[in-house]
Amino acid sequence: MKYITAIIKPFKFTEVKDALGSAGISGMTVSEVSGFGRQRGQTEVYRGAEYTSAMLPKIKLEIAVPDGLAESIVEVIRRTACNDEIGDGKIFVYELADARRIRTGEQGELAL
Repeated sequence: MKYITAIIKPFKFTEVKDALGSAGISGMTVSEVSGFGRQRGQTEVYRGAEYTSAMLPKIKLEIAVPDGLAESIVEVIRRTACNDEIGDGKIFVYELADARRIRTGEQGELAL
């Protein structure tokens, strides 16, 4: 199994969520986070004063998938979240040793 974490721009969330649903993903964890990468934040003007915000709002998606589905899900996220701009985000793929459904006790891919 794989555990996929994707950091995307907030305005892309609905489009990515819908594309993942069409690809067969029935559940995910979503968090509002902030951070920065190569873009090093952004410069804004507030009440006439310019300031730099180093932390930008992002959406973090966490999805557990069977091994056979991982590559296609990563590609769905990459293609859908891409805006061809710095700060589009990152996708991380981890090995997932085990999963358990709390209610039934199902284990491994059955718990996904």
